[in-house]
Amino acid sequence: MRLRQVEVFQAILQTGSISGAAKLLCISQPAVSKTLMHAEQQLGFPLFQRARGKLYPTPEALILQKEVGALFEHLQRVKRLARGLRHQQDRPLHLEVSPALAQSILPGALSNWRVDYPSLPCSLAMHHTTEIVQRLCLHEADLGLTLQKTDHPGVVVEALAYGYLTAIAPAGWWSAAELAEDLPIEALEGAPFVGLTNTGTLWTELASLLDNGGVSPQVLTTVQTYKLACDLVALGHGLSVVDPFTAQSPREGTVQLRAIRPRTPVYLYAIHAVDSPLPLAAQQLIAVIRRMARDMGMTLCP
Repeated sequence: MRLRQVEVFQAILQTGSISGAAKLLCISQPAVSKTLMHAEQQLGFPLFQRARGKLYPTPEALILQKEVGALFEHLQRVKRLARGLRHQQDRPLHLEVSPALAQSILPGALSNWRVDYPSLPCSLAMHHTTEIVQRLCLHEADLGLTLQKTDHPGVVVEALAYGYLTAIAPAGWWSAAELAEDLPIEALEGAPFVGLTNTGTLWTELASLLDNGGVSPQVLTTVQTYKLACDLVALGHGLSVVDPFTAQSPREGTVQLRAIRPRTPVYLYAIHAVDSPLPLAAQQLIAVIRRMARDMGMTLCP
């Protein structure tokens, strides 16, 4: 039996008539009669007998009723789920994002995402990864975006794209030939430098590269965000090293970029609670972010 035939069969069982089934299903009586006829032809036996103006199930129909009833209940659950997924488009989307991403790729991604969700409320909060994970596990947010991988059992982690730890300099600092090559970590020795007070993973990796190479830049200024480091570099405060997403954000030619050698990959991760599937709107935002990362020259993860 086809699903439509199951619906008609169940509706006639409930109402006892063609007209009652038609009203219940919001279709015409001829449509009900035609569907019932096709079902009986396919099955090879009648499903109902008419008596005293009502339709009564045949013995064969009564045998089918139990299994068909279970199938109908499952079908109804599928319909409710589909309605719920559709209505998710109207539910506010709550994002938790690390500061570097909130100030680099995310504004453009949200602008592109708004084309498909022009009226969906969206809240954005900036936190470090530990706090993002906590809020996701407490179901206070739908989606987290971070540059730091987490192994917390309460979340699902998906790598979206990656680039490389990037050195930035004021415009005109390096020649065209130099820009075509990675910057050896040794080149930072004694260079005027904008450092970060951030103790996150990326800064830890940079510190390890400097220590292993015995390199000591001249740290003249320290800041708290990669975005501020970029702004100061653009104004001539020296060099700095930032994540590739911050480095590739539009700067109208005010800074130059070179990947650090040895190359150190920096991944963009999407995370959500393990017991809470991503809303459709969040899935669409992830797709937009992946496209933007590709356009910025990042490598997409499978």
